[in-house]
Amino acid sequence: MQAERDTRSFWLGFRRGLSGKCPACGNAKLFSAYLKVVPACVSCGHDLGRYRSDDGPAYFTILIVGHLLLAPVLLLEAVRTMPLALVSVLLIAGVILASLLLLPVVKGAFVGAQWALRDESNA
Repeated sequence: MQAERDTRSFWLGFRRGLSGKCPACGNAKLFSAYLKVVPACVSCGHDLGRYRSDDGPAYFTILIVGHLLLAPVLLLEAVRTMPLALVSVLLIAGVILASLLLLPVVKGAFVGAQWALRDESNA
């Protein structure tokens, strides 16, 4: 049992999920829609529907976007001298766009990590 457990590399699953591929084989797509994980891999048949991500990807996406976009607003002098309306519009648009782009990537990494750690919450 331990030898079988060691064959699943955390970083391999994380990297495959990050790229939107099945964490088990790395060949087929992980998502059938924007955030909808396919029930089973079409390439290897692995049951991907058992991995529940719930609010984890959203939390990490907010954490990443907050550090990438809000830190410059607080630290850069140039941002403080710009008109507030312009900063607000740019910041809101940036947060929305970055969140929508990062959420599937983070969810894929989350599913890949669950695969590697054998976290099968639905099983």
